[in-house]
Amino acid sequence: MDRLSNTVRPYAWGSTTAIPELLGIAPTGEPQAEMWMGAHPGAPSRLTRPIGTGIGTEQALSDIIDADPERELGPAAVRAFGPRLPFLLKLLAAGAPLSLQVHPDLTQARQGYADEESRGIPVDAPHRTYKDANHKPELVCALTPFEGLCGFRRPAETAALMGALGVDSLKPYVDLLRAHPEEAALREVLTAILSAEPDAMARTVEEAAEAAERLGGAHAPYAQIARHYPGDPGVIAAMLLNHVRLQPGEAMFLGAGVPHAYLDGLGVEVMANSDNVLRCGLTPKHVDVPELLCIVRFEATDPDILRPEASPTGEELYDTPVDEFRLSRYVLPAGGTPVDLTTAAPQILLCTAGGPQTGELTLAPGEAVFVPADESVEVTGTGTLFRATVVI
Repeated sequence: MDRLSNTVRPYAWGSTTAIPELLGIAPTGEPQAEMWMGAHPGAPSRLTRPIGTGIGTEQALSDIIDADPERELGPAAVRAFGPRLPFLLKLLAAGAPLSLQVHPDLTQARQGYADEESRGIPVDAPHRTYKDANHKPELVCALTPFEGLCGFRRPAETAALMGALGVDSLKPYVDLLRAHPEEAALREVLTAILSAEPDAMARTVEEAAEAAERLGGAHAPYAQIARHYPGDPGVIAAMLLNHVRLQPGEAMFLGAGVPHAYLDGLGVEVMANSDNVLRCGLTPKHVDVPELLCIVRFEATDPDILRPEASPTGEELYDTPVDEFRLSRYVLPAGGTPVDLTTAAPQILLCTAGGPQTGELTLAPGEAVFVPADESVEVTGTGTLFRATVVI
């Protein structure tokens, strides 16, 4: 197995303290939003493998995998997902709201990518929507109290939330939400919000934010969002979604077509290895409204908070309906028996508390190792360890 050196991404919404506190290092004063663990080409983890009797040189995990996919990932994973690590593991530290966004399913991603390729739109163009041909289901597990938005709330509930603000320009949305069937109401209101004249919408957002600040309670999150994104139509769009609070150890799965945003907190996130994001607001980046409306699933849902399912081996599994990733947790007690994690699939093991030993390596909080397929690995000591692998 290999100890990983990982890149921390300094996105503006990142907390300045959460990741440094976990790592036990001094904050720099700059945002530290995400620490990436995996083989994503944008910031692959790096490792140093001995060569013969020498120390070897540092290499990107992506290069290691490219050189011998079957050795690193295992034949079954290569058959199922191709010669690339199919997931990306992250520490995510939100100090401000992330963009309101949605991800395509696999068919939509393949069709959208092929269409933009055929039209010759550069992959790095600001108005490019599909960066690759893969879907991007996600799972986030809270390490601290964690807030987010996930899926549409019921139209009647949103109508009551918006109506209580007493903002005249919101009344047409309130009327639509009360009068139309669920799918039509959600579609028409989101379309109207994202298509509104910018200056008029900015005034609506300002009035709604002032009212939300005054009312507090269930309205408080939207006042907070507006402080970070004044005048952004995403502030009003966010009111259509369920507000979710996770306690440490609880998780939230985000499937295709489900609008969502993370607002605050530190968590472990795992996702299929894709960059396909369609933004709905809370961002200065491109919002492709027509394509977005094709991808979003206009159905109200109750937030599905996941709690890990314990097994006799000590593994606590966060069960999801995808094969590209499988996330579980081990809380290792003092004096516990060694845990054998050997499997025919690739793994990344991330420590979030204590100092467990993985083979000959001791991990501190925030440290991770890559374990190739079929490599023997036994975990001992005390602490909390997250295990990311695939379903084969």
